Amino acid sequence: MTTELRPLRSEEWDEWYAKLDLAFGGVAEAPEEQALWRDLTGIERSLAAWDGEDIVGCAAAFGFRMTVPGGSLVPTAGVTMVGVQATHRRRGVLTAMMERQLADIRAAGEPVAALTASEPAIYGRFGYGIATQTLSAEIDTSRVVLRVPEGTDRVRLRMAAPADARDACESVYARRVAARPAMLARAPGWERLPLLDPPSNREGASPLLCVLAERDGEVTGYARYAVRPVWEPAGPEGVVQLRDLEALDPASYAALWRFLFEIDLTSKLMVRSRPVDDPLLQLVSDVRRCRVGVRDSLHVRLVDLGAALSARTYTAPVDVVLDVEDRFCPWNAGRWRLVGDPKGASCERAADDEPADLRLDVQELGAVYLGGTRLSALAGAGRVAELRPGALAEASTAFGSDVAPWLPHGF
Repeated sequence: MTTELRPLRSEEWDEWYAKLDLAFGGVAEAPEEQALWRDLTGIERSLAAWDGEDIVGCAAAFGFRMTVPGGSLVPTAGVTMVGVQATHRRRGVLTAMMERQLADIRAAGEPVAALTASEPAIYGRFGYGIATQTLSAEIDTSRVVLRVPEGTDRVRLRMAAPADARDACESVYARRVAARPAMLARAPGWERLPLLDPPSNREGASPLLCVLAERDGEVTGYARYAVRPVWEPAGPEGVVQLRDLEALDPASYAALWRFLFEIDLTSKLMVRSRPVDDPLLQLVSDVRRCRVGVRDSLHVRLVDLGAALSARTYTAPVDVVLDVEDRFCPWNAGRWRLVGDPKGASCERAADDEPADLRLDVQELGAVYLGGTRLSALAGAGRVAELRPGALAEASTAFGSDVAPWLPHGF
């Protein structure tokens, strides 16, 4: 590779972002969307690959705190804005950026990196494993009803302008972060992301709307959504498009969903990016008419293996020696002894006389890190080798999570 790789300079941002747009198809984002990402992106954490005077590769990282099993918030690099110009494929540009970025993430003291992939086949070779999935649904609200819990009728619902309700919604969201692995604590500025609503992105739907759930004068939940009117010869068939929904208790949660199901002049509810174990699936009368789909979401990479595995808890006692391969972060390679339980854990280099119990690649550790993928499933695919009988079942159970990990929004 003859390109030069270096951190971005502030005055190069516009050119860099234009090249990123080109790498993703050449359709420019709305000005307000581009302005938001410009404000949120740390210039010092953005990389540009140059071929002479031309930018031919881009990569950046956000600084997040992500919930892991046990509820702790772990410093996490949110890898983003990765693209290579079509003229420079197969020249090692992406590999060079990934190697540089992983070294920078380690130097920043972030034990974990994470990304959402435009093409999931790309990042496994750099040690990223698919750690979370996301649920989508297209619900026929004319034929599906909800079985709501006791107390739902006592929840008060109130419409509010999204901007006016922002602080109340963020308060609810912040209280939910520790409840589910993979949720991100929103740093200042990120509260703007759920309100981003450029007209060019609406595709015939209304501006963003917001409904609040209240109990005893306290906001206990919210839903942000839009409505796309559809008129057929037989009558109205409008579509409700859910943006996001959070609630602090089952009654508030059910009340918000019931509201969305019963909006006048609509017969379909489009749901995107929900947890795969969303309680909604237990409220609906007919899951077949919800047209549920699942796809990959967050890809996770352990950058400092010992620190990452020590930062979470484990659902059952575990004491295993892991023989780990890591081609891009050689400081992770070798044997590690993991000892943990529901109260805490430690993961340190194994002694010379301690034989390995499991052999696996760092990609597999990324996949199971948040509890959404089972080690036993990876072993069944030949991606984890059991070297001590019983070690696989022990570790597979311990790495699990009571609730499915879920990334609440993209980056």
